[in-house]
Amino acid sequence: MTATRSATPPDSRRKWALIVVLLAAFMDLLDSTIVNVAIPSIQSDIGASFAQVQWIIAAYLLSFAVLLVTGGRLGDIFGRRRLFLIGVTSFTLASALCGLASNPELLIAARGLQGLAAALMVPQVLSIVTATFPPAERGAALGAFGGLAGLATVGGPILGAVLTDLDLFGWQWRTIFLINVPVGILTLVAAFVVVRESRSERPLRLDLVGVVLLAAGMLLLLVPLVEGRERGWPAWTFISMALAVVVLLVLVRQQRARSARDGSPLIAMNLFRLRSFSAGLSANLIFFTLVTGYFLIFTLYLQAGLGYSVLKAGLTGIPWSFGTSFAAAISATVLTKRLGRKVLVIGAVLLAAGFAGIGLTTELAGTDVTPWQLLPALLVGGIGMGMIVAPILDFILAEVPTDDAGSGSGLVNAVQQVGGAIGIAVIGVIFFSSLSHAAGPQVTAVAPELRAQLQQEGVPAETQDRIIAGVRQCFEDRIDNYGGPEPQSCRQSDAASPAAATAIGSAANEARGETFTVALRWSLGAIIALVLVTLLLITRLPREAHNHEEALLAEADDDAATGAIATR
Repeated sequence: MTATRSATPPDSRRKWALIVVLLAAFMDLLDSTIVNVAIPSIQSDIGASFAQVQWIIAAYLLSFAVLLVTGGRLGDIFGRRRLFLIGVTSFTLASALCGLASNPELLIAARGLQGLAAALMVPQVLSIVTATFPPAERGAALGAFGGLAGLATVGGPILGAVLTDLDLFGWQWRTIFLINVPVGILTLVAAFVVVRESRSERPLRLDLVGVVLLAAGMLLLLVPLVEGRERGWPAWTFISMALAVVVLLVLVRQQRARSARDGSPLIAMNLFRLRSFSAGLSANLIFFTLVTGYFLIFTLYLQAGLGYSVLKAGLTGIPWSFGTSFAAAISATVLTKRLGRKVLVIGAVLLAAGFAGIGLTTELAGTDVTPWQLLPALLVGGIGMGMIVAPILDFILAEVPTDDAGSGSGLVNAVQQVGGAIGIAVIGVIFFSSLSHAAGPQVTAVAPELRAQLQQEGVPAETQDRIIAGVRQCFEDRIDNYGGPEPQSCRQSDAASPAAATAIGSAANEARGETFTVALRWSLGAIIALVLVTLLLITRLPREAHNHEEALLAEADDDAATGAIATR
């Protein structure tokens, strides 16, 4: 057996190549989070309805997730550098189209194109890292990717808020897309110079049947997850998800048959025989489910519950981002080599402790909680996330052969997208259900104080009863229809004076804050349970991330030594 890939000298420009591909990944990661904060500006500027806003977000997610695995395999077949350049070029052009869109329909279409371009670009990032860096340096490179992911997750909303508020050149929300144009051009030029071409050394062909089956399965799964809550989970959403399971099972059978026939499936099924890959992929799915769900509910809690501005909410998350970036860097470069799987275990424990700390802090401080009070728990949670997000990539990809790097990285990215969609759906259901259940009791809790203030303003007892009943109905309707138009019950008021109106508003704000706080704590309980599931899956990983190429090289060295002895 030979070990030619292991014996190939590493590319002298690999560190520059890492910076370039990480810059491209940063564009995508930012784009996944930056749009949410610009929604009010988009609605007012081009007249987007609430349903259209949902599709501005969903179009990117769906098109990105559907083509991810295919994009990775295309890199294996036609060259990872080539697909990366095509992806960056397409992403830059699509970003320009987003920034120039004059109506919601054009923006939705451009977002779909942007997602397709990202699906060609993003899988090549991990593939290029795997193919470019020798095993001894790969953990550090993956650590940089993990740290970047944490930075972009929290930094995206902050940057989006700053760019929207600055209103550069009068472009308002358009700046969040147009900023990708100069960054994309810089990335493209640099990639031409420093990124080395690599592809599978096995002759591979694109499995078109697999592409169609995978795309159909992903759409059947993700569309109901994205649309379900807003539409009240009608029957078609569950039928669609059931059909997705059937289609994906057919895909597995087809991929096994294709692999046995010509060894050129869309998904390299041999990867699932690798313990590190299969167990790591499962843990990563649950991990991204819980993390994405957490970011959703914590943002809603800060902005809708406590009334934080977008910028203040983003700044509140800085300790989490710092903890993630710092821990990702040191865990991938230092700790994983010394502790192996224990790094992930420690990270999961710290992550659970961080979530528990957030819940405890909000319980003790109530609606008067400050960012400074949340800082310790956020920092601990961020460190825990950083100790998972980077090392787990090293475990997942450690044994993946270079020939299948594109397929493997495509699966990793696809699983992260599916996990994110599941997290938004499942944790979102828990959060909004908790809001609905907590709304009535919280209005009841503030009713005595409101009644006393109304009585002080001379409001008759019968009118007090009507006002409190109206506040309850408006509050419950607003919670049940969160994100939609103002309920009819909120358009009427029996307030007899400005002072009475102020008292009503103050009571509603207090009830809202307490309701969101209760919902946050219930949701954090579910998230902590998912952390424990992740921890159980982590224990299935090998104690060390054994690298495929290192094994090949060791085997080749053994063969050479045996041959030398035989010659003597």
